[in-house]
Amino acid sequence: MKTFNWKVIIPFFLVLLLMVVSGCSNSTNGETGSKESGDDKTLTVLVEGGSPAYEVANQTKDEFKEETGYEVKIEAVPYSGVYDKLKAEVASRAGAFDVATIDILWFPALSSGLLPLDDVITEEVENDLFPGLVSGGTYNGEKYGMPVWTNAKNVIYRKDLFEDQANQEAFKEEYGYELAPPKNWKEYRDMAAFFTQDTNGDGKPDQYGTTVFGANNGDSVASWLDHAAQAGADSLVVGEGGEVLVNQKPYVEALEFLTTLLNEDQSVPKGALEMASAETAELFWSGKSAMMIAWGHFYVPSNDPETSEVAGKVGSAPMIAGDAGIGAVPGPWYQVVPKSSKKPEIAQQYLEFIYEKNELYMKSLGVAARKSVFEEYSSQEGYEHLEPLMTTLNGDQTQNRPKIKEWQQIENEALIPAVQYALSGEKTPQESLDWAAEVIKGILPPK
Repeated sequence: MKTFNWKVIIPFFLVLLLMVVSGCSNSTNGETGSKESGDDKTLTVLVEGGSPAYEVANQTKDEFKEETGYEVKIEAVPYSGVYDKLKAEVASRAGAFDVATIDILWFPALSSGLLPLDDVITEEVENDLFPGLVSGGTYNGEKYGMPVWTNAKNVIYRKDLFEDQANQEAFKEEYGYELAPPKNWKEYRDMAAFFTQDTNGDGKPDQYGTTVFGANNGDSVASWLDHAAQAGADSLVVGEGGEVLVNQKPYVEALEFLTTLLNEDQSVPKGALEMASAETAELFWSGKSAMMIAWGHFYVPSNDPETSEVAGKVGSAPMIAGDAGIGAVPGPWYQVVPKSSKKPEIAQQYLEFIYEKNELYMKSLGVAARKSVFEEYSSQEGYEHLEPLMTTLNGDQTQNRPKIKEWQQIENEALIPAVQYALSGEKTPQESLDWAAEVIKGILPPK
């Protein structure tokens, strides 16, 4: 009878046993087939370099490691690099990132590679967020984004000029009503014209009433859409059924409003076609503009003596209203978890952890996502912009941009040029938007 060589058989069974145990000990993500290893105690977080997302991730990484045992590895890249890297991750499913902080605009292109967050975004979480924040991170009915901060445009103005008695008397004599932060288009236009002045007597304006975003980039589009919303636009640019709305009345009225400020009233600098948010802020901070419509958090550097020559003289008011009321296009950011993450459970735990630290974004940027954080800080010195910003974010006409994959192409190829055509006088606002409508129809897929 043949005998077994146990010196050979036993090692073989030991190896087989180890393989079975190892396979059972690794949890598997059923959607992606990736394994959550107990040996790798790192969580890779993708953020924009120098952003509040980077600052908060860096500030909290030690505490997260202490709580969970996981080391947070931060990968910081430029703004466009966040999208490019995450888009590549969605395509490759390499498992390079466990969490990323992204712009609202990217959900249509990235959602297929993101993990739904229904267990994280609870009813309690939703109740502490501003209108549109949850829907902004939702695509095709799935919640993919945990909000980290939101923002919108407000009116930032020179309190010293508005509260000056001589200015108040002169304004009332000329326009027939009291000088105060503008609440609507008419008041804004009147005050912009009034404060455009030659203060040094050289025959040319050296102080402008306000500014217009006219640079060849997305700032000009966002600003124009703010006013389109105020004029009654609902479902911005493209309707829910795919119909192109951009050359209808609210959009034309909004573009006419901006061209009037620039070309007829001349209450904004002649170089407005080269100015975006950064340049208009510099103009305001240097004391050469009485007002600016700018992102709410711009109030903070406006009152910083190291940044602004008018520090201590600045106030903030809600966004102006058109016929349809207060409206703005918010700019929220979200944390997401790629489906390809090998640690989906710990990644979602990280999202919950950061949500509880939401006030750190307020300290870093001047805005946050949670209503409770806004309310807590709105009574503190240095955060006077939050009360009017909450009014803007809760405005009836405040709404997100459309959730379509073609949005960036539409903005670049149709909307930015159309705004430029109108502001430069090359086309009328109606002609500009008729042209844009045809370009958009060529970009959108057939119905």
